[in-house]
Amino acid sequence: MNIHEYQAKEILNAYGIPIPRNRVALTADQVERAAKEMGGHCVVKAQIYAGGRSKAGGVKMVHHPEQANDVAKELFGKKLVTIQTGSEGLKVRRILVEEAVEIAREFYVSITLDRQSSRYCLIASAEGGVEIEEVARKSPEKIHMLTIDPFTGLRPFQARKIALALGLTGVVCEDCVELLLNLYKCCVEKDCFLVEINPLVVTKAGWLLAMDAKMTFDDNAIYRHREYPDMMDYSQLDTLEINAGKYDLAYIKLTGSIGCMVNGAGLAMATLDVLKEFGGEPANFLDVGGGATREKVAEAFKIILEDCDVKAVFVNIFGGIMRCDVIAQGIIEAASEVHCALPIVVRMDGSHVEEGKKLLQESGLNEQIGETLGDGAGKIVNMLGQEGK
Repeated sequence: MNIHEYQAKEILNAYGIPIPRNRVALTADQVERAAKEMGGHCVVKAQIYAGGRSKAGGVKMVHHPEQANDVAKELFGKKLVTIQTGSEGLKVRRILVEEAVEIAREFYVSITLDRQSSRYCLIASAEGGVEIEEVARKSPEKIHMLTIDPFTGLRPFQARKIALALGLTGVVCEDCVELLLNLYKCCVEKDCFLVEINPLVVTKAGWLLAMDAKMTFDDNAIYRHREYPDMMDYSQLDTLEINAGKYDLAYIKLTGSIGCMVNGAGLAMATLDVLKEFGGEPANFLDVGGGATREKVAEAFKIILEDCDVKAVFVNIFGGIMRCDVIAQGIIEAASEVHCALPIVVRMDGSHVEEGKKLLQESGLNEQIGETLGDGAGKIVNMLGQEGK
């Protein structure tokens, strides 16, 4: 789960991590009033669920309140297209107005989950203010990483080692140690998947400030934080992803034309890969889970068909906990309800597989059965090609 920069900063500040003075605004007039509070000279920052806002024109320095108003009118309602949003972009509905700060040095600091070690990993670099991916590609030696033992947590001597590696000394070094310890505490207590400060700056006055912040929560831990759903900005999410969330479906919109319904994240990833190998372009990632009901399968199928980019559907199911005849009934129910005439290929195996295949063959749908994953992928790509002729 993502949240906006201003929300992330509020949380960081509650954990003793200093941030610049700021105000969030929903109208151009509110932006102008906030700019007056900041003395006129401030930064206007579009709030969307994506990085790269500055390059897309979403972060601008202004020098008087009237200019802030003009910039806000330009940004509100505009779709920012960044490397993380895709070609459709994300619409700006909130703006953060922040005091301008004289910066002496910039750093990058984050804590995220390292899947290989199944532990939190602290990442820091003296090359702040730019994409960390670029630093990793061009100058990997400038990135400092520390895997944190979950039993002991981040220790002061470890945080000090990172601060010294960043070239900090004296009082600023000790402030950085405290900041890193607080950052880790925040990450654990808030069940974060990622907490990132880029840039973390040392001002010319010698203060550490989190000038930008990104925070992502672990979806599996949201039940422990009742306030999280209210923090979500649904305008930043795809409508189909919102609908999928209501039925506990893992759905991600992609750019292709073959809708995919699979049970199990690993099988879903393999399905996307094999489709690509056969020349197909997946339209989505959709995992219905291992114990889905007929109703859940039907809703998943309808969500796929709601995507106007979908021209064919590939279902790849292993019936372990999930019975294949139940899958078939859900597919038939959904396809009949929306009068689906699109090409469909179903590859299924496992419990009650023959019953499931029989139901599909007698359904009257424009469908074929795939005996293997490769066979199914090849058939749906061929059917899609024939439809286009």
